[in-house]
Amino acid sequence: MAVTNDSTAEVWFVHQQMFHIAMTAGPISKLIVAIIMSLFFIYLNAIMVYTLWSKPVFKETPRYILFTHMLLNDSLQLIVTSLLYILSVAYLKLVTAACAFMIFVSTTTFNNAPLNLAVMSLERYVAIRFPLRHAEITTPKRTYIAIGVIWFVGSMTFIIDLLYGVVMDSNYLTVQMLCTRERLFIKQWQVDVYQGFNIFCFVSVSMIILFTYVSILITTRSISSNKDSAAKAHKTVLLHLIQLGLCLTSFLYSIIEQAAAMAGSSSLFMDLRYVNYLFVLVLPRCLSPLIYGLRDDAVRPLFMYYFCFAACKHKLTVNVH
Repeated sequence: MAVTNDSTAEVWFVHQQMFHIAMTAGPISKLIVAIIMSLFFIYLNAIMVYTLWSKPVFKETPRYILFTHMLLNDSLQLIVTSLLYILSVAYLKLVTAACAFMIFVSTTTFNNAPLNLAVMSLERYVAIRFPLRHAEITTPKRTYIAIGVIWFVGSMTFIIDLLYGVVMDSNYLTVQMLCTRERLFIKQWQVDVYQGFNIFCFVSVSMIILFTYVSILITTRSISSNKDSAAKAHKTVLLHLIQLGLCLTSFLYSIIEQAAAMAGSSSLFMDLRYVNYLFVLVLPRCLSPLIYGLRDDAVRPLFMYYFCFAACKHKLTVNVH
């Protein structure tokens, strides 16, 4: 790449020191386990999405529209992250254009996750604080607009980086490279903007979810009717807060890899990267159907019905409250 920056390479040293590991039985077995784990959770998400698309009421209810978007977003990230992991383990290079597309999907879906949680929390906040106006405020059309805004905000920093790289280097998209987000940086300010955006995003989302959590908690204690619905919304927002905490652990991914690479041991690096990939990057993205779908009385019976390949013969009814 024609444009380089020494300080950037130093900050992201781990991504300049990629270890080439022989594909023996051990690494191949670990790779297979990682792929199977990702495919299993993608399968669960696919069943959950099919469940939500099987009934018109789910496709017309804002909270289920947002939940479906979360499932699709997480599944996309799992697919692309798995491909990137396979490429890194196999030490395969891509042209920058192909790498940029994969990183675009990976980075944008990563940023979308906390933003979607914030919108889901605000939807529950409106439902409890303004129950009479909830249907008017949170319409399906506005929900889809919110999803569009989420994708715009989530992709903004990457698009800026990509356009800057193309402007600064005419050969930017044709160079072969080991595909990581950090290798697309060519200036230190891009690293600073990337880190600053992530910090701002998660701090803002944390404040929104905490605000809705406290507001719904206060409402739950003050109202005399419909306490069950308010209490359930309170628990849902609490789960959003826990899910946000799991998303935050993904920030540790690069830090752990950096520390492992600095140790200079290729075997230690690959072992830590494997554990890091499974428990820091993949696992937090695999919990959506378990945290949200299976605790929903309207979704759970249908999900179990389709998960068992429709083995249940009794007719299922859907009651959305």
